[in-house]
Amino acid sequence: MFDTRELGRRPGALKRVSRSIEAPADLGIEVIGVAEGATVELSLRLESVMEGVLVTGTARAPLTGECVRCLEPLERELEADFQELFSYPDADARSRIADTDVDAEDDEEEMLFLEDDFFDLEPVLRDAVVLSLPLQPVCQEDCPGLCSECGARLADDPDHHHESVDIRWAALQGLAGSEMDGEKDNAPRSGGDDSQEK
Repeated sequence: MFDTRELGRRPGALKRVSRSIEAPADLGIEVIGVAEGATVELSLRLESVMEGVLVTGTARAPLTGECVRCLEPLERELEADFQELFSYPDADARSRIADTDVDAEDDEEEMLFLEDDFFDLEPVLRDAVVLSLPLQPVCQEDCPGLCSECGARLADDPDHHHESVDIRWAALQGLAGSEMDGEKDNAPRSGGDDSQEK
């Protein structure tokens, strides 16, 4: 929770805040995110406006996850920018939502409010961080991934490969080997006679 009492309600008043917080749980997506309890550095600019307090800020946090191609662990630094208006609970409703607005109820639900001159930054931080995350994180841009046959990491063995056999021809593979043996048996003998040609 952040306190805005020192800022006052005079429009144009400005206050800068820097704070380190612990990351809440589930701050990320399945393959990458900010670990619970990791330090998140916040740089905030609080500005008093007619409707409430406009919060503009940057969050910096360490990311941990795994490469989606080779499943190796990876670590990155995240920097996420955000801006949100926290409205005064007693602000004039006409300035927040026009009566003719069809989506007035939806807009009111999406608005964030100050509570006793305090605001909770967690929902804003969560949205900013999750939207800044890479959907397909990779350890390096040209990561070759894993072998589809055996799961070996291809970056460790660039020459890794398997003999590929089309499953439609797999049943004939054994015949090809026995036919080769048969051709050796029927090969012309050196020094032999060609009785059929005479």
